Amino acid sequence: MQLVLERRAERSTKIAILSPLLAIAFTLATMSLLFAILGKNPIMALYVYFIEPLTDSFTLMEIAVKATPLVMIAIGLSLCYLANVWNIGAEGQFIMGAVCGSYLAVVTNGTDAGPWVLPVMLVMGALGGALWAMIPAICKVRYGANEILTSLMLVYVADLIMDYLVRGPWRDPQGMNFPTTASFDPVATVPTLFETGRIHWGALVALIVVALATVMLGRTIKGFEIRVVGAAPRAARFAGFNSKRLVIFTFAVSGALAGLAGIIEVAGPVGVLQPGISPGYGFTAIIVAFLGRLNPVGILIAGLFLALTFIGGEGAQISMKIPLDLTKVFQGILLFYVLACDSLILYRIRLIASPKKASQGNVHGTA
Repeated sequence: MQLVLERRAERSTKIAILSPLLAIAFTLATMSLLFAILGKNPIMALYVYFIEPLTDSFTLMEIAVKATPLVMIAIGLSLCYLANVWNIGAEGQFIMGAVCGSYLAVVTNGTDAGPWVLPVMLVMGALGGALWAMIPAICKVRYGANEILTSLMLVYVADLIMDYLVRGPWRDPQGMNFPTTASFDPVATVPTLFETGRIHWGALVALIVVALATVMLGRTIKGFEIRVVGAAPRAARFAGFNSKRLVIFTFAVSGALAGLAGIIEVAGPVGVLQPGISPGYGFTAIIVAFLGRLNPVGILIAGLFLALTFIGGEGAQISMKIPLDLTKVFQGILLFYVLACDSLILYRIRLIASPKKASQGNVHGTA
């Protein structure tokens, strides 16, 4: 007997909606098993991870802080994925946005510059991320290079560029030889929304991005073009849509949003440019995009959920001595189950007789 995947005649809307919830349920069950293997109480561990952070106003604000870059990056990635373009290098675009925007903060540090600094930093960050994303986009359009590989490899190049700058020309002379720039001036930092807590205006920017993406995908020709090119490339060609231009567009927007998220993160919660500004936001945003069904509102909800795992993981490390790396394990398992459940939306599993046995049965029947 053989197990085969058979494509479904039509996709069930109900199953598509329930798929992320099913993936989360499977992930929680698997994590409970891992907690038990580590000798921890699974119920207590799940409580610390997913319930305890929701009971305190400070941790609620921290969830919003963590969700801000995740949502912004995932919105950009969703545009690529809807167009069947695979940008896997948002982490590098995030870093390059942080680097380009931080340049202005470094050169104006201590010069008593005006309030124009922060807006220009944000623009420079978005441009830096967009230009970095253009490299794999142009390589794909002009030379047919695989955008998955090129965008992913550029992540490590971006990380090394940042590492060189903060250890070399941009290093703070008063920083006790630590690889970091000088603390940004107040005019180069994103203001906080409240006197207490770290939640900043970047969270509102993320909400605006969600709203704009919702309108673009649902109400504009460009959104229609993205969906048609991704779902039916042949029909898109007949409609006169240019797939190469769309590759450039989606990569540019995705890179710009990742770069904007990078400079907002550096100019907001971090306050300096230094190694480790991202705990893997660019890669985690891939999970957020798929968990949110590539829908802006769904991505907002998924971003908050994944941000909860970051905060819950930190709490579990402190209170239960659970390794922080288990948070990345959780996110990886979640992505696996999301993709597995998505496969079952498009395909059904069938058990059929093996070809050898089937042919033998035909021979015997003929005899």
